[in-house]
Amino acid sequence: MPNKNKKDKEPPKTGKSVKSGKEGQDNPEHDASNKKANNAPPPAQVSKIKVPTPQTVVKKEKRQSSSRFNVSNNRELQKLPALKDVPPAEQEKLFVQKLRQCCVLFDFVSDPLSDLKWKEVKRAALSEMVEYITHNRNVITEPIYPEVVHMFAVNMFRTLPPSSNPTGAEFDPEEDEPTLEAAWPHLQLVYEFFLRFLESPDFQPNVAKKYIDQKFVLQLLELFDSEDPRERDFLKTTLHRIYGKFLGLRAYIRKQINNIFYRFIYETEHHNGIAELLEILGSIINGFALPLKEEHKIFLLKVLLPLHKVKSLSVYHPQLAYCVVQFLEKDSTLTEPVSLVIFLLVR
Repeated sequence: MPNKNKKDKEPPKTGKSVKSGKEGQDNPEHDASNKKANNAPPPAQVSKIKVPTPQTVVKKEKRQSSSRFNVSNNRELQKLPALKDVPPAEQEKLFVQKLRQCCVLFDFVSDPLSDLKWKEVKRAALSEMVEYITHNRNVITEPIYPEVVHMFAVNMFRTLPPSSNPTGAEFDPEEDEPTLEAAWPHLQLVYEFFLRFLESPDFQPNVAKKYIDQKFVLQLLELFDSEDPRERDFLKTTLHRIYGKFLGLRAYIRKQINNIFYRFIYETEHHNGIAELLEILGSIINGFALPLKEEHKIFLLKVLLPLHKVKSLSVYHPQLAYCVVQFLEKDSTLTEPVSLVIFLLVR
């Protein structure tokens, strides 16, 4: 879960099993509470802060960067009434107004002290809406769905900042500080709001599927390359919830994760979110029904196992090992081919 600063809120844990539903023989909806603690996928590797020795007094500063947002021209936001202070008949209209207000984007890098008043209006509106959909029922009406998805997309789908290692040097979580997203005060609340939206008892996947589609999922997956570990943990939880709610997107999600792995193995050898994607897959594999489909065995041999040959293996090895063990526990006949492939890859 997020490597949170003291002020950061912790999102729901991704280890929670996906809710009931079938797609062929896939059923990743085992109740996590019935699993032993040692059967949970290992968490993604986190950065460790090393205390300098007396001889090493130079302290690395945390790098602040920001994605390339299209900062809005009109950023003067009017503070709207609180949702709890208006009659129920007017709450839906006010809710939509606040969602649209939160589509205004601000500059957090070149001039971080600009528009402080309006930034606070947006932050307060996001925080209020998180509480509103958490503690009130029947407030996610049909007109709210496109507004929520649009607000999320406007705030989140952007060009990520350049890599902090442009020369191609591997990020070392033991030594390097990650580049943190400067706009995080707003991004965190948008993630929290969207998760509460997905997890609400009022949420209807049949309505939402018109807006949360393959294009949405593809853009979400692109964000997993963010250097900010806080964002990757929220993404991990968000994608896991979408996988559980939308049966029609499951095969597509697995296919696109495969594509990310293929590019990582055979082209770039650089991606910040491999550990988090493997952690999601660990939960998915855990729910595969028996006997295993042939496509899942091919995924193990052609996608998962080649991840062992990438030089940054240590960053995601615990999550990769968990996925492989899940396969072997489900089908012991895979032990010999798995051992052979790993031997050929690492010798």
